[in-house]
Amino acid sequence: MEKSTEKLELITRYFDDFTPAQLAQLAGLEAAYQEWNAKINVVSRKDIDQIYLHHVLHSLSIAAIANFKPGAEVIDIGCGGGFPSIPLAIFFPEVKFHAVDSIGKKLKVVEAVAEGANIKNITTQHTRAEEIKNRKFDFAISRAVAPLKELWTWSKPLLKKENRNEINNGLICLKGGDLHQEIFESGTRPKMMSVYDIFSEDFFKEKYIIYVKKN
Repeated sequence: MEKSTEKLELITRYFDDFTPAQLAQLAGLEAAYQEWNAKINVVSRKDIDQIYLHHVLHSLSIAAIANFKPGAEVIDIGCGGGFPSIPLAIFFPEVKFHAVDSIGKKLKVVEAVAEGANIKNITTQHTRAEEIKNRKFDFAISRAVAPLKELWTWSKPLLKKENRNEINNGLICLKGGDLHQEIFESGTRPKMMSVYDIFSEDFFKEKYIIYVKKN
């Protein structure tokens, strides 16, 4: 098996502005997820050896289209084991990420990985997004959680009115396959971007970034 530092070349091929500290955080993700995945299955067994391609780089596609400003607040709805929030928290160390999931044991993995990688800008909450009433965020992010209609229903009440970033506040989610019917049923008019236009690996064919702006 390749060493994690060698696998990081997949990341640095596209992002060349990581600090040594950030690279060290990224390099530690594989071993941390392998350890915790043996206890609590949050990543497919067949995917665990491809974590940098299938999970880390995929998560970072959001950073390729959204430059969150320092101080921005982002909620990861249905965070699972911490994708996309863990890689994005490393990429944006001055942005506040809040990872929520209805399954508590998955949050244990997020917390343990964040602690092990010394990621200070991510918090967790065992809840459903629709039950959060006392906080607002600049963006909601999500990966492979629910149909767009439900995601937007959950996200919209959580978004701040004032826009402080380069793009308007909204929902940014990662999805795959033929999304035309899902988008139609959502009643939204999102911007749809192909991840394969950003990253050239075949894995990203038919994978998309969906952005629904609030205003």
